[in-house]
Amino acid sequence: MNPMASAPELANPLRRDTIERIVREIVSRQFAFAGTSANGAASDGPSKLVVSISARHLHLTDEHVEVLFGPGHSLTPMKPLYQDGFYAAEETVMVVGPRRRMLPAVRVLGPTRPHSQVELAFTDAISLGIDVPVRASGKIEGTPGCVLVGPKGVVELDQGVIRAERHVHMGLADAACFGVKNGERMSLRIRSTCTTTLEDLLVRADATSKLEVHLDTDEGNAVDLDHAEHVELLRQHK
Repeated sequence: MNPMASAPELANPLRRDTIERIVREIVSRQFAFAGTSANGAASDGPSKLVVSISARHLHLTDEHVEVLFGPGHSLTPMKPLYQDGFYAAEETVMVVGPRRRMLPAVRVLGPTRPHSQVELAFTDAISLGIDVPVRASGKIEGTPGCVLVGPKGVVELDQGVIRAERHVHMGLADAACFGVKNGERMSLRIRSTCTTTLEDLLVRADATSKLEVHLDTDEGNAVDLDHAEHVELLRQHK
């Protein structure tokens, strides 16, 4: 018996979409900690502060969903996100940068938006060969573009590729508790094997948001968020 004959059956390699799903579940971890106010006292708001690592993803318009996935197609929710009404979709697309560099399966988040937008970490941008600016979500004027390839079509974006600046979502009651307003800045103190304070988190306060910090994968890895023992939101001095 030739031992090599059974090798392909034993190997049984994972499909690319399965690998993408597993990786996303790992890097999209959420961490719950006791909430603290600016002076370190117990918060009167929600009982926990969630810090999430946001893996590379994109948002699409209704028009671009149909171009990429076929006429009449709508996004299929796969997993709800922490913020109510938002979800990771089943759909993924290939993101292609200059000189045909590509990321093969980037997750689409829903619901759809008025403008398509690709959010990458710095190392993702290096892989694509794109000089990506740090921007607040939705602020895409003057940003570089890319090509999106779906199973049914191709979309060429003239702009919309950003590195989303770190930010904190919060409700209006949370904002009052911390003494901040929408558009102001806070700091996040992380105690871990790489204890760090991240400054200039953009405050995104509205009537419906839950208390949650969003970091990209580079930032999460740099502060070793996986082994964080404590996090604390702090007001920045003006």
